[in-house]
Amino acid sequence: MSLLGNIIWLIFGGFLSGLGYIIGGLTICLTIIGIPFGIQAIKLGVATMTPFGRRDYVSPDYSNFINTVFNVIWLILFGWEIAVSHLIHGLILAITIIGLPFAKQHFKLIPIALFPFGRELK
Repeated sequence: MSLLGNIIWLIFGGFLSGLGYIIGGLTICLTIIGIPFGIQAIKLGVATMTPFGRRDYVSPDYSNFINTVFNVIWLILFGWEIAVSHLIHGLILAITIIGLPFAKQHFKLIPIALFPFGRELK
């Protein structure tokens, strides 16, 4: 089921969305200061391309000082816009029964979009 869900997800926007995150991440990586944020954007892009069959994994060092500082900076600069985008797309998809599994995937990506440092989809 997850293979079929990922294929349908990729065809109907997941590929372009993930590619946008990856291109944005590579652009952010052009500056030395932006490299940690670019890596997280690339990680978010890969997670966005194939979300079916994956779970949100929080690493043991999630709440260390550096991750907390980077998560706050990420939240202010990038995270809230990405999370609102996933929320809106999820709400639109949740209107129909067919869209419910895809809405669930958007809702699953919201915590990672808000606080990506120390989190992954595995």
